[in-house]
Amino acid sequence: MNKALIYCRVSTMKDAQHSSIERQKEELLQLAKSYEFDVYKVISEKASGYDIEREGILEVLQTFKENEANVLLIQDETRLGRGNARIALLHALQKENVEIYSVSHQGELQLSESDSMVLEIVSIVEEYQRKLHNLKIKRGMKRAVERGFQPANNLKNQHLNSGRDRKDVPIEEIVRLRQKKLTFADIAATLRGFGYEVSKATVHRRYQEYTDKQLE
Repeated sequence: MNKALIYCRVSTMKDAQHSSIERQKEELLQLAKSYEFDVYKVISEKASGYDIEREGILEVLQTFKENEANVLLIQDETRLGRGNARIALLHALQKENVEIYSVSHQGELQLSESDSMVLEIVSIVEEYQRKLHNLKIKRGMKRAVERGFQPANNLKNQHLNSGRDRKDVPIEEIVRLRQKKLTFADIAATLRGFGYEVSKATVHRRYQEYTDKQLE
């Protein structure tokens, strides 16, 4: 059975809006019943739809990321958000393969042609950004290897941790790569290729800290 998450939102803190929240909840529970969805949770909040930093909507996104539910029930798409925030949230939910049902459509949410086109463009741009990111990593690694960097020998405990769980930044490798005339951007890209989630700014800062200590 599909697990549904109900999300209700009003835009002000006025007492008069309390009845609106309750009405949304009742209508969405009825919608869930009509589709025989198992309601996992009901999340309600009072916040502007233009604001993406909402505790309720962040909980919604986290719930789907953790696969606790797979269907979102809303009164209409404006309850999800307004303006750019709405498009950003629709895209985020789309990436998690969330099915969205609304009371206004009495079924699965039907996006307008313009919204569908914008989401398609955003997805294409994001894919090209990912490809560019991977190309930068490959370029940095290639340059490092060409200049004598041997990752199999130099990166310690490579087999123990991988991906974003690895927090330590290997300063000795930063120094070695910098001595081989790599830019901070290339060093960061190289280290990211081996699972170290670091930015150019972090690499530069760690290198500066190292050089400052050498001068003490």
